[in-house]
Amino acid sequence: MKKLAVILLLLAATTLAAQDLPHYKRIVKELSSAKYQGRGYARGGANKAGKYLQKEFQKAGADEVTLQHFTIDINTFPGKMKMWADGRKLTPGVDFSMREYSPGVSGEFPVYHIDTLNFNPDRILKDLARPEYANSLVCCEFWFTYRHSDFFSKLQKAGECPNAGLLYTWESPIIFFKAYGDHLVDKPIIWVTPEAIEGVNRVRVKADHQFLNDYPLFNVIAKVEGERHDSCYVFTAHYDHLGNLGRKIFYAGANDNASGTAAIVTLAAHYAKNRPKYDMYFIAFSGEDANLRGSQFYVDNPAVPLEQIKFLFNIDMIGDNNPVQYCELSEAGMPAFPLFQRINERDRCFESLNRGELAANSDHYPFAVRNVPCIFLENEEGDAYQYYHTIFDNWQHAVFDSYEPVFKLVTSFIGEY
Repeated sequence: MKKLAVILLLLAATTLAAQDLPHYKRIVKELSSAKYQGRGYARGGANKAGKYLQKEFQKAGADEVTLQHFTIDINTFPGKMKMWADGRKLTPGVDFSMREYSPGVSGEFPVYHIDTLNFNPDRILKDLARPEYANSLVCCEFWFTYRHSDFFSKLQKAGECPNAGLLYTWESPIIFFKAYGDHLVDKPIIWVTPEAIEGVNRVRVKADHQFLNDYPLFNVIAKVEGERHDSCYVFTAHYDHLGNLGRKIFYAGANDNASGTAAIVTLAAHYAKNRPKYDMYFIAFSGEDANLRGSQFYVDNPAVPLEQIKFLFNIDMIGDNNPVQYCELSEAGMPAFPLFQRINERDRCFESLNRGELAANSDHYPFAVRNVPCIFLENEEGDAYQYYHTIFDNWQHAVFDSYEPVFKLVTSFIGEY
């Protein structure tokens, strides 16, 4: 019994040491620093972060670290970013941001506010033809435009309507996206908070854009060799984020997704010290925020045949403190879900696992549709989630509660699968 107790204590000590929270925090802090400018594309931040991760995987003890190169077309906003509403200066990233597929814009414009309670497209078009609304920016609540997309898509096209562009209102904090930045619409589209634009008659704006063709990016692929090479486990996380909004503003992305990226580096260190039965791959994807471009490229050009993957874990936005862990599983991964639940209940990792429907919302999806057993882990709706895709998702708002339970859940699963 004494020998058994000693063995159990040693195993517990090994597990706790493997969950290297200080190492994890250092990586999150580094990746969300100004050095990488939001890990976007215009100023090379994503590629700088990728080179940093290459070195981190090497220091973690990976047997191989390779870079998988690919290119994307992407719209960016690295230049001037200024806006005034009836003479009041607005703050980029706080009061306004740009829609990712918007061209640049410069000038002063009247504002036409849509009456959503008495919505009448014909009357709106007649109003826009009046001299006082010539070359105006049409302002409307975003979800209303979404529900009436046929009409508002016409307002985005040159020659369809006489407006100069659109203002989409969104409740604070203002958001920013990259997913559909691989093309441009004809007219500028600006996100703005209701408080910043309510009752405003005229706006002045100067927003520069730069469209990058065939912009080079790369995935970082680290391998820890196991005893067997016929099958493998795969851990994934995306390291890119939203980059810049003008010259002074960047989106640090501490939760999205420095948190998941840091986790797979510490998992690589764990398995380098505790050699696994099967090969382990740790893939840090770029281009996720540009519509899963890195992971899609990988499944088309895999480093190991997809059918050899025993299970894939996609870790995205675990920098939060919700005691309920959100997850999605592929159809091929669903038979393993009861094991995840049993481990979670036994080890008290989270209060429960909330399984959602499979969606194209992160890098597990290209694998899932190729019949790879996989799970997506994202800790949402905690204190950090309110800052999703805003300038406030930074080191100052970083939360670390979910790291150790996620680490424990996935390592225990591998030990028992």
